[in-house]
Amino acid sequence: MKNVLVPVDGSANSLRAVRYMVDYIQENGPCALHLLNVQLPIVSGTVLTFIDQKTIQEYYEDEAKMALSDAKALLDRAGIVYEVALRVGNIADTIKNYATEQRCDHIVMGSRGLGAAGSLLLGSVTLKVLHTIHIPVVLIN
Repeated sequence: MKNVLVPVDGSANSLRAVRYMVDYIQENGPCALHLLNVQLPIVSGTVLTFIDQKTIQEYYEDEAKMALSDAKALLDRAGIVYEVALRVGNIADTIKNYATEQRCDHIVMGSRGLGAAGSLLLGSVTLKVLHTIHIPVVLIN
């Protein structure tokens, strides 16, 4: 059984990647499906001085919930079982580490996400994942 990671940031491209997996699963049968949302860490010393860690964690969880809501609804409507994870860190490195930890054999991701201004053709996160991961990556445009 395939073990597939779909990074989701709430962008239209990440939702298209989820739709791709819905079609794939409906045509080819079930697979282990992981939705991953990665939040960038808050590093501002000023913010960290005045806001406690619990509040910051709640912020990460709220942001992830919003980013994942459409993807989860799509999978729920299709009756597809999936795992959801939230991580905080460098996005490309965290995607790579999660795929390694979960022994994913594929990544399906949008070619550009919400923060894709770093490249004309592909998002900067996508490029970093492509250059550092050693499993197949399917890009959805």
